[in-house]
Amino acid sequence: MLAKRIIPCLDVKDGRVVKGKQFVQLRDAGDPVELAMYYNEQGADELVFLDISASNEGRETMVDVVRAVASKLSIPFTVGGGIQSMDAIKRLLRAGADKVSLNSSAVAHPELLRAGADFFGCQCMVCAIDARFDPDSGHYLVYTHGGQKQTSLDAVEWAKEAVRMGAGEILLTSMDKDGEKSGFELHLTKKISDAVDVPVIASGGAGSAKDFYDAFIEGNADAALAASIFHYKETTVSEIKRYLKRRGVAIR
Repeated sequence: MLAKRIIPCLDVKDGRVVKGKQFVQLRDAGDPVELAMYYNEQGADELVFLDISASNEGRETMVDVVRAVASKLSIPFTVGGGIQSMDAIKRLLRAGADKVSLNSSAVAHPELLRAGADFFGCQCMVCAIDARFDPDSGHYLVYTHGGQKQTSLDAVEWAKEAVRMGAGEILLTSMDKDGEKSGFELHLTKKISDAVDVPVIASGGAGSAKDFYDAFIEGNADAALAASIFHYKETTVSEIKRYLKRRGVAIR
């Protein structure tokens, strides 16, 4: 079994880390550079930085903030939000990102995944999928623009297509579970993990150490991401890792 990864996430708006529920009711969670340093010291395996309003506001990710965060890290760093061109990908990687995460732009222009993979390698290209269950169709549908726009894309089928286009990793966020602290969306996570041959990061719903265990064992995820339980010191990366180790999960 490959070692599982624990990944804190910095959702950034107007230069500050924020967190809400189901992509709304945002509240301040701190300074991104300070939090990045804290998680680096805590033993996080990676860090994800998402400029959550960039796509909606029609602008690019804040490169200066990315550069400031990257300068304090010794762990892999993924950046997403408003990335719509190869030039933007190049700027972020040059600013210190190890990977870029595409959501809205990948849906609108899947060829950007292919271009990025051809130029930088699949390992640099992450496809972020924000999904919500649609009772009318019985499918999990993909949302874009920070969860504001529903598409007709089935999340599982889109994950397979994104990998075919060059995504080397899937960052799967359950909008239904986001901020609820009731556990990850295990059914969808397993469906996508079983459908693709690249790592899948489970996101949305982490509330306890057991939730991470369930994401790895029942959801078959390769990594699990959380925000509020780490930002507000409800638990730590170190505590989660100790719990997982006691339960026999291979961790880094």
